[in-house]
Amino acid sequence: MGEAADPVRDTPTTPTTPTPPARRTVPAWVWALPPVLALGLVFLYPLALVVRESLAPGAYAQVFASASFRDALGTTVWLAVAATAGCLVLGFVLALVIAFVPFPGARAVSKFIDVFLSFPSFLITLALLFLYGSAGMANGLWTDVTGAAGGPFAFLSTPWGVLLAEITYFTPFVIRPLLAAFSQLDTAQLEVASSLGARAPRVVRQVILPEVLPALAAGGSLVLVMCLNEFGIVLFTGAKGVTTLPMLVYGKAILESDYAAACVVAVVNVVISVGLYTLYRVLVSRTGAARAQSRTRSGAGSESRARSRSGSLSRSLTGGGRRAGA
Repeated sequence: MGEAADPVRDTPTTPTTPTPPARRTVPAWVWALPPVLALGLVFLYPLALVVRESLAPGAYAQVFASASFRDALGTTVWLAVAATAGCLVLGFVLALVIAFVPFPGARAVSKFIDVFLSFPSFLITLALLFLYGSAGMANGLWTDVTGAAGGPFAFLSTPWGVLLAEITYFTPFVIRPLLAAFSQLDTAQLEVASSLGARAPRVVRQVILPEVLPALAAGGSLVLVMCLNEFGIVLFTGAKGVTTLPMLVYGKAILESDYAAACVVAVVNVVISVGLYTLYRVLVSRTGAARAQSRTRSGAGSESRARSRSGSLSRSLTGGGRRAGA
């Protein structure tokens, strides 16, 4: 009789692959440590020194009681608010023209705006000085033609000259986010509005403006913060009697060697800027959450949302037309 087969011995065995050793993962805080240290060394440490210097005995009371600080604060605020308003209006109009009015060179103008954002602020101020300064081209042409001793253009040495320079320089910071928002605009709404016979101002007011308000707010908040901290434009225009908070910091630290007062003004400037930026972020987050909830309630599919927007748009336009006709 033959030997019985051993089931264990005759069962084919599959070769086992050795398990690779577990890799040692680096904790996330190790990767975050170098940039945090660099940020602390370059930014947080000097800022802490400024705050510590501003805490000198009586420094805040002395600065807040001075008329120069109150005048500089008021000048800074009104220049920043006026420049922001001018940039919003001019930037919105120019962005509409670039995005919706076909003309030769529109793409080149859009590319130039991207390049313009990299220009330093004093370069634009120097260009305005070459054009409208006391020895600029406009005054030189006027004296050559009329034979007068001086030209009529002397507004650059006034607060209005600073305002013009800030609007000229900061308007592209509003145009750029608006052009990006216009490129994502739903063209179906524009087609519905045009088919209902709505004119261009009404389309802009009821269709375009509500869709690009977040981009307009983003550009406006950026311009406001940058105007509050602008130093080069005010310095290079040489405007008499125009002292902003950054100029006051320069005067206290460099001209008067009053470092405690300069640090107090700098801290106030930083607090205003950070406070405005925080307020903007809170408003944007709440507005974004409200818009997301309204879109979620209106429907799940993109087609239903488009029909809903088109229907509400047509109702508003036709209802407005009936009211206008009435």
